[in-house]
Amino acid sequence: MAAKIKKGDKVVVLTGRDKGKEGEVIEVRPSEDRVVVRGVNVVKRHTRPSMSAQGGIVEKEAPIAVSNIAHLDPKDNKPTRVGFKVLDGRKVRFAKRSGEVIDA
Repeated sequence: MAAKIKKGDKVVVLTGRDKGKEGEVIEVRPSEDRVVVRGVNVVKRHTRPSMSAQGGIVEKEAPIAVSNIAHLDPKDNKPTRVGFKVLDGRKVRFAKRSGEVIDA
């Protein structure tokens, strides 16, 4: 199945403790159906010091389920679903809310 959400997309969280937060997708894990979004689902990890990194309590983003996020419409910045269509012989993603093409 084609990826409806890709790295660099602007998304909004639909459910959970971070509901309503917006951010940019920084990592996609298709095998797990999860994505990592900047500033969303931030957790604290207690890390041991190593040769390369200092130890202590580190805050980092944890993965969130793809079903709990929605793409932001480029026209009005509201949640939208994503569809596919063929333009000039290539497959592009578009926002179902406004019909705006997401891929540049």
